[in-house]
Amino acid sequence: MKKERPDNIVFSDDKGYNASLLPYSTNVGAPAIKIDDLVSWKSRGITNVNKEFEIKFNELRMQYEALMEEYEWNELVYAAKFSFEPVIGEIYHLYRGEDGINFLSLIGPNEWNKEHIGTFKLNSDKKWIILQ
Repeated sequence: MKKERPDNIVFSDDKGYNASLLPYSTNVGAPAIKIDDLVSWKSRGITNVNKEFEIKFNELRMQYEALMEEYEWNELVYAAKFSFEPVIGEIYHLYRGEDGINFLSLIGPNEWNKEHIGTFKLNSDKKWIILQ
């Protein structure tokens, strides 16, 4: 039969009176142990992290779109007809011929009356850079 003990006495059947062994105060005058409300802290953290992810995602999306635009221009120029070996650093002009086939030329758009698509420069990586 167990003896009744007052509520403010810390007793364990295994360890006996163990108040001095606990990592927290157990007497009546000790400050109350309250669990912090972490919901607002978590929601602020989630909001901040989500904003950071959104910013990073938008940066990556813009880089991807720029890369795809570069790729499409390069595909267009490399698919065009030309009968010379382009020189790195030179400026070339892409035109649409009367037959609908694109061709690359050194002749500028103000020097003749052809449908001008764009002006490009070949860089050292053999990538066509569009000049605006």
